[in-house]
Amino acid sequence: MGTKHSSINLSKSIELKALVSLAHFTTIKVGGQAEWFAEPKNLSELKLIIEWAAAKRIKCQIIGAGSNLLINDNQLNGVSICMRRFHGWNINKNTGFIEAYGGEPIPTLARKAAHAGLSGLEWAIGIPGTVGGAAVMNAGAQGGCTSERLISVRVLPIGGEEPYEISQKELEFDYRYSRLQEEKLIVLSARFRLEPGHDQEELTYLTNKNLHHRTSTQPYHLPNCGSVFRNPEPQKAGFLIEKLGLKGHRMGDAEISKIHANFIVNKGNASAKDIQKLIKLIQHQVQNAHGLTLHQEVKTLGFLKND
Repeated sequence: MGTKHSSINLSKSIELKALVSLAHFTTIKVGGQAEWFAEPKNLSELKLIIEWAAAKRIKCQIIGAGSNLLINDNQLNGVSICMRRFHGWNINKNTGFIEAYGGEPIPTLARKAAHAGLSGLEWAIGIPGTVGGAAVMNAGAQGGCTSERLISVRVLPIGGEEPYEISQKELEFDYRYSRLQEEKLIVLSARFRLEPGHDQEELTYLTNKNLHHRTSTQPYHLPNCGSVFRNPEPQKAGFLIEKLGLKGHRMGDAEISKIHANFIVNKGNASAKDIQKLIKLIQHQVQNAHGLTLHQEVKTLGFLKND
């Protein structure tokens, strides 16, 4: 049962919306209603939201592009802050330095870098996430990853303190991991250093080639939440799942992709509960058959430990 709310204007430019379906803000198109929802465009709006939540003693949770996220079907209490409008970038083609806001789409940044003759983000073209999400997850593809090029991030604590900077070394990067996953911090911006002076046409060709590879080997045509599991190196999660004959296996409208077994797709009206059941089925069968524990790469919101 949703609590009765009406939208609130925190200022002339920022509104807190009540009872917004979060399915519209995830790439797998699944998720219940947010009790409160906001899309800040700058730091002052973001601070207003956090201050309001603190005064009401309700929690905040961050949603980037919703591309590596599974949200429960039930109402998500507190304020859900979507960062997709918190975007912008600055590129110095001579030095190779780039600074981008947390909500900037990482594929857009990859294209802009290639256009400026800067090498180092060609791998990121097919990742449907934000700069902030890439920093949090140490996102990677095609043999490259965020930590290789990132210098530092500027963050805002959800507790209401002032923004501060964290260096690459302090982020404690590992495979699909950074310490940002453990702390209540919002990535405001990230700084990267790329290699300047490369041929623009060659970089654009490489970037487009990487995009074609991803779209031809992954189920981009259907709603999904990206790679469900981390690879238990040197093994690949998709290969282990495929060997068990699980491609195409369904729970309701949630299906293990027939194109790439480490993806779960929404065939119409999948629920978070259906997707969770598939995740647990895969983990159980891989453990039994291969003696390996598959750890989720996809993040979850609104689930209890026993869900």
